[in-house]
Amino acid sequence: MMNAGPARGPMAEINVTPLVDVVLVLLIIFMVTAPFLQGGLEIDLPKVASRGLDVREGLIVSVRSDRAVAVGNRVVPLPEFEDALSRAGAAQRPVFLKADHRVPYGLIVELIARMRRSGVASLGLVTEPPPREAR
Repeated sequence: MMNAGPARGPMAEINVTPLVDVVLVLLIIFMVTAPFLQGGLEIDLPKVASRGLDVREGLIVSVRSDRAVAVGNRVVPLPEFEDALSRAGAAQRPVFLKADHRVPYGLIVELIARMRRSGVASLGLVTEPPPREAR
């Protein structure tokens, strides 16, 4: 019997185009969803005109209007606040304090003092820009 063409063996090359397509789609999905994952507690921040901070690299300490305190995404009781800060590595990275505008000033000052005692060197206060006036 005669063959009409050369004998074909198994192809040894890997087609990476579908792999690249899938990786790019996953990259886009993660880039779009990453800002939403930073959630935490629902807080109504005070409105103050200031320069923006990049809070992605830091640890976020949140205080709700009912005085619930969270380190990162975990709500912690006040007596365990310093331990939670040290577990989260607050002394080695910047810490950002997000507090509801209805939280008493005395609680905020107490939390700042506790953070300083825990070794926090860089502390920032997070606010929202005021709404623009209609012209």
